[in-house]
Amino acid sequence: MLLGAQWGDEGKGKATDLLGGSVDYVVRYQGGNNAGHTVVVGDQKYALHLLPSGILSPGCTPVIGNGVVVDPSVLFSELNGLNERGVDTSKLLISGNAHIITPYNVTVDKVTERFLGKRKIGTTGRGIGPTYADKINRVGIRVQDLYDESILTQKVEAALDVKNQILTKLYNRRAIAVDQVVEELLAYADKLAPYVADTVLVLNQALENDKVVLFEGGQGTLLDIDHGTYPFVTSSNPTAGGACTGAGVGPTKISRVIGILKAYTTRVGSGPFPTELFDEDGEALRRIGGERGVTTGRDRRCGWFDAVIARYATRVNGLTDFFLTKLDVLTGWEQIPVCVAYEIDGKRVEELPYSQSDFHHAKPVYEMLPGWSEDISKAKSFSDLPKNAQDYVKALEEMSGAPISAIGVGPGRDETIEINSFL
Repeated sequence: MLLGAQWGDEGKGKATDLLGGSVDYVVRYQGGNNAGHTVVVGDQKYALHLLPSGILSPGCTPVIGNGVVVDPSVLFSELNGLNERGVDTSKLLISGNAHIITPYNVTVDKVTERFLGKRKIGTTGRGIGPTYADKINRVGIRVQDLYDESILTQKVEAALDVKNQILTKLYNRRAIAVDQVVEELLAYADKLAPYVADTVLVLNQALENDKVVLFEGGQGTLLDIDHGTYPFVTSSNPTAGGACTGAGVGPTKISRVIGILKAYTTRVGSGPFPTELFDEDGEALRRIGGERGVTTGRDRRCGWFDAVIARYATRVNGLTDFFLTKLDVLTGWEQIPVCVAYEIDGKRVEELPYSQSDFHHAKPVYEMLPGWSEDISKAKSFSDLPKNAQDYVKALEEMSGAPISAIGVGPGRDETIEINSFL
């Protein structure tokens, strides 16, 4: 399993793609097209939003699990784009139990964020949260519903009974017609049909036959609805436990949990961020690291590495390894601060506070580590790195609580140092 150990955007796409050639299935188990992965293969760059990164690996079967929410228009736009570039997408499987992002979910998401004003969460406006809310309220539309028009119509009617009241009376928007939504959704039925499968059965049979299955989280640990910086979180569980419910695979069948860590820290959207930088160092990290959201197009907030968050991610996910990405971005700093603890109300705190208020007021306690100026992008082994870069990695490993088994020294698929094999 691969998942983000910070606030997302850690480089999960590259890590998944790197392993994709060695695994039989790559599974997205939560989230929707609010996630974004950039994968560089040779001189080609691919931006994936909904599709599993393994779709770029020949011989690998990409799977969209039941825990994912699917916008059909985005799905086919992404598939068409890959097909035009010669990527074979025919092996994709989509769970019949995955929920559909409907047009009214997108509308509700956008008008709600505008209504909240300064109190907005910072959603992507793509209907993710409202779709998960419908799922929990048992008025959601699933992929399988597209194949029974009567059931689909009943479910859309049930969902719009309340939503139209809110749209017209609270937000002063026009009511959405049931027939229009049903017609739009049914138009995707035939196009989706070749991909729809009982993915729970497929994945469990694959594991029983000793196939290698890789689970891919869409967002980071600190965006988890239960374990993240609530309420500035996503609407699903990108942590390790989410893979079990989002793919239908028991926890005893997951043998390795790899956390993706950026060598510094970023986040997109609102919410507390103790190590955030507002100076020229923050601008340099943003510029050198190309820190702009793949899906949102928003500049990412940048800060120094936060070991408190890394330790928390290790504990919550039961991480066995880390994949450290973007170490090359830190080249050129004489000294690199690392957050080793927080100061809250004058007290030193070394673990993530459970209180939202405490975390909001947390001030980073930094330890300074010597930097390096040598170009590390050509390094093929750990010993190729400058001593100070090696010491930086070792320090992060000790502070984070799990071994660092791979290091990204550039954006390309081959710009990775593998210390211990993941497979």
